[in-house]
Amino acid sequence: MAWNSFATPLIGKAVRGASRLLRHGGSAFPGKVVERIDPAFLARTLGRLPLGVVLVSGTNGKTTTTRMVASMLRDLGLKVFTNPTGSNFTRGVVSALLTEVTLGGRLDADIAVLELDEAYAVHFVKQVRPRYALLLNVMRDQLDRFGEIDNTARLLGHVAEATTGTVVLNREDPRIVRLAELVQPGAQVRYFGLSDDLRSFFPSDDDMATTVAAEGETCTLGAPRTEGGDGRGDADGAAQARHALPADVTLTRVGDHEADFLMDGKAATTRVRLEGVYNLYNAAAALAVVRTVQRDARDGSALRSCGGDALLAAVSRVTPAFGRGEVIDVNGSPVELLLVKNPMGFRLSLASFPPQGADTMIAINDEYADGRDMSWLWDVDFTSLRETGVKQVSGVRAWDMALRLEYDQVPVGTVDTDLESSVIAFASANPGRAKHIYCTYTAMLKARAALGRIAAVSDAGVGK
Repeated sequence: MAWNSFATPLIGKAVRGASRLLRHGGSAFPGKVVERIDPAFLARTLGRLPLGVVLVSGTNGKTTTTRMVASMLRDLGLKVFTNPTGSNFTRGVVSALLTEVTLGGRLDADIAVLELDEAYAVHFVKQVRPRYALLLNVMRDQLDRFGEIDNTARLLGHVAEATTGTVVLNREDPRIVRLAELVQPGAQVRYFGLSDDLRSFFPSDDDMATTVAAEGETCTLGAPRTEGGDGRGDADGAAQARHALPADVTLTRVGDHEADFLMDGKAATTRVRLEGVYNLYNAAAALAVVRTVQRDARDGSALRSCGGDALLAAVSRVTPAFGRGEVIDVNGSPVELLLVKNPMGFRLSLASFPPQGADTMIAINDEYADGRDMSWLWDVDFTSLRETGVKQVSGVRAWDMALRLEYDQVPVGTVDTDLESSVIAFASANPGRAKHIYCTYTAMLKARAALGRIAAVSDAGVGK
């Protein structure tokens, strides 16, 4: 056996232990070291898994959907490796592997369920060809990194092309649907989708009305936008063509912590512990890929024999991923962390969490992991916050956020760029009252760290 089969895990574990002890480097730092000393570690380790890799990517919903898929597969009998912290670069996956492999380089798992950033997914599939891919959606996000959304779709196209088994696609996103053309002979394509009456809840990027709508055009969330003439017939025709595609799982009704799904022609209802209407559609995506793995399992495992009821029961037990609807109790106040990183995600969060009866804080950073370009905030409608106002605005771009709220006539209490002290003051005020903190990725990490000073916060393995 090669020397690095033993040396790499030993070195990687030592680096990880030192970085956590010193609280330096975050969750991906050990992976960076291992990538340098042993570039084949990732492919060698994941290549031994009997059921291969499920790769989850797309603009919105990656972390929560990955958590759903992994949790469901575990409930149904498989040993699952995943990257639970949301560190979705290749080195983040390597770092997660270092926590699980033995000193001999063995990973005790049947299958891996991995969230990958759209750009880094391209690097990943050059090393490891996934057996399954779940591609969720394409939205305008971090334009300074990805450019416009057609480029993001092109990146995801590399994933579709590299997948050896089954590619599961969002039937309602036209750019995602077109990726079916790239799937190689021998691989399959399956879909998840929505009933017609739910499309307005989950608009695609083309459907979403924004502040750049043409003058005089009346825009509503979910109404298709067009350029050059009416174009409604073309949009409707494209939607009809997508709906002609057979969906393995269709979301047919959304309720308060419950949803109806159509699978194999039969309707089924389940409760969910996750927050936000958008997570109900993520559940449809997770169900679709788990059903695909289930069909392929031929080893007599518990997964193969489980029916739809067991799958829905597994969905009902999934809890929120850290920072994505995670609730932290601070002196009797439920403080909910809501990750926002693009116009669609922020709009859906605002629609899912009514501000009445709660205090609201918004924390906006512009570090690399957030995206440097914050102009997308102008495409979010904040008028739902007019009545209650926003108690606290913080983060590196606090004053930019406050200005944006001013344009929507939303009252703002305090503006302070010191995120840690702002989070502690906000969470500690008005004991017993519910609180919502909308935050970009790095702001969410810092908010969790700050809350950890005054309350019990679970260790997500991401360091300070």
